[in-house]
Amino acid sequence: MPDFSGRTAVVTGGGRGIGASICRELAAGGAAVYVVDRDAEPAEAVAAEIGGKALALDVCDADAVEAALIPLNADILVNNAGFDEHCWFTDATPAYWRRLIAVNLEGVFACTHAVLKGMQERSYGRLVHVSSEAGRIGSKGNAVYSAAKGGVIVFSKSIALENARFAITSNTILPGPIDTPLLDQVRAHPKGEEMIAAMKKLTPLGRLGTPEEIAHAVAFLCSEQAAYITGETLGVSGGMGIGA
Repeated sequence: MPDFSGRTAVVTGGGRGIGASICRELAAGGAAVYVVDRDAEPAEAVAAEIGGKALALDVCDADAVEAALIPLNADILVNNAGFDEHCWFTDATPAYWRRLIAVNLEGVFACTHAVLKGMQERSYGRLVHVSSEAGRIGSKGNAVYSAAKGGVIVFSKSIALENARFAITSNTILPGPIDTPLLDQVRAHPKGEEMIAAMKKLTPLGRLGTPEEIAHAVAFLCSEQAAYITGETLGVSGGMGIGA
């Protein structure tokens, strides 16, 4: 377990699924964790569990993000907030793609912008962005989501280049199909088990990942052991990205 004693961490989308597991992992290492979520109730539940603090915040509201995050002097930022909504691109509307881009890409911009100057002043920072294998290899019915997540990958590399001189690292995690509470909605579908079986077949390892497996990778990239790693893209996806 990496030691995060004395470090302050901000995790967006921290109230559920992958984000909640990341909060638990960082708190277990001794970090003071701010659980950021659009919905206050799950954020407060996770914060109470780990001894952290909850922040009800919409990452799409850049002004609110700046006001909330700048005073925290975060050492670690995990950009995990995001959502997906299956839609063939021919059926997509500008409102649909603006919504996906706002959450999955512009939210990353807003949160990173809010913490970065403080990290530069302190000459220390760990930025980890939770993207998706869809951002590297694409996904049918998820063209806009894939484009936004692909943008996160290149954004992270650019931030790494700009901020290496400040001892700030920026890396990206690419989850594959992960067994989160969102999959309960899939299981409730008449063809739910068939759909989940298809997800498993997408991975060479032939299974779904767990939120904890994502959290372990995030914690490593936030740790001192990863101080010489920046601008990298790590697939935690059962091998989906092999050959990409």
